[in-house]
Amino acid sequence: MPEHIDPSSRTKAAWRRRLLDGRAAQGDPGRAADAAALTTHFVESLLPAAGTICAYVPIGTEPGSLAMLDAAVAAGVRVLLPLTGAPGPLSWAQYNSAAGLHTGRFGLREPDGPPLPPTAISAASLILIPALGADRRGVRLGRGAGHYDRSLPLASPDAAFVVVVRDAELVAHLPHDPHDVAMDYALTPDLGLVQLGAT
Repeated sequence: MPEHIDPSSRTKAAWRRRLLDGRAAQGDPGRAADAAALTTHFVESLLPAAGTICAYVPIGTEPGSLAMLDAAVAAGVRVLLPLTGAPGPLSWAQYNSAAGLHTGRFGLREPDGPPLPPTAISAASLILIPALGADRRGVRLGRGAGHYDRSLPLASPDAAFVVVVRDAELVAHLPHDPHDVAMDYALTPDLGLVQLGAT
């Protein structure tokens, strides 16, 4: 897309292509450095206040790593991960270690433990949410399946929604729809924890 076009005019599909291309261009050393930085920020900024968290296992070029989840478990935090299933709000299961994961639908890694209902998200004080990008207003761009937009309304009103992205994926403006759930923070490798939507 020509650079003179206003970024706010890009469609969600165009933004997804652009952001996925950016991830694909990053090498393994850069991804590893980003993952280590994200874990450090997570432990320092988010973990001390957590009781139960909902998170996810990054796959492919997604930023993050199992080290974040393992740090939470080591600190005595209960970690719930999503289970892929029928369309609708996500079900959950508790994460204890990498050894207790299997590959589910869409290649996602899921816990082997007993499934918990979608309402289990209401116990979390912190929810880490995957995304292709986010903007400073709190708009999140996912892959388009809508699982989190259907799940997050079941969360506690006091829960913090934290989107995990690369620094280049935190932008000024993304397109959004009325059903998109706003994010409270972004966690990035260089900037750390960034409050979104602040005036």
